[in-house]
Amino acid sequence: MILSDADLKEYIRSGRLVVEPFSEEIVRENGLDLRLGNKLCLITPSPRVLFLDHEDDLSEYYRCVETLDGSILLEPNDRVLLHTVEHIKMPADLMGFVELRSTLARLGFGMPPTIISPGFEGQLTVEVTAPPFPVKMKVGTRFLHVVFAKLTRPVERPYRGRYQGQRGVVLPKLPV
Repeated sequence: MILSDADLKEYIRSGRLVVEPFSEEIVRENGLDLRLGNKLCLITPSPRVLFLDHEDDLSEYYRCVETLDGSILLEPNDRVLLHTVEHIKMPADLMGFVELRSTLARLGFGMPPTIISPGFEGQLTVEVTAPPFPVKMKVGTRFLHVVFAKLTRPVERPYRGRYQGQRGVVLPKLPV
């Protein structure tokens, strides 16, 4: 079952779903719009082979920055990791489908499918591909839409993975 705006408000009001900071403006008909955080990591080309089966220094593959002027400039076709302003704490009976807001998709932004697992807690880090022209986005722009689905029963093993509690942009943790 997909949660409606009334369902989401009840989950948040009761404390079962935690969204901080919370603002009524992010509640939509069938989900929440999450806002753009102030850090990004640009995925950079490298000729060095990355081995996924052991720990490796990822600094050669990413250039991470924090915005100083309250906006993020994306060059054509940049591939970046972005994060949300909101910190989410998911209950064991909900999961979330994360997508770009429709307007950004129509502008040519791209994003691979992303799921929020039951029990996850933290800010979201997502990969986004910029359109084929430069774009400047203000920190705080609603850029993601999350649709929440109620599970038939709470999960027996809520998420406790390596990204639990993440803040800001979190790079991949190796080995996979």
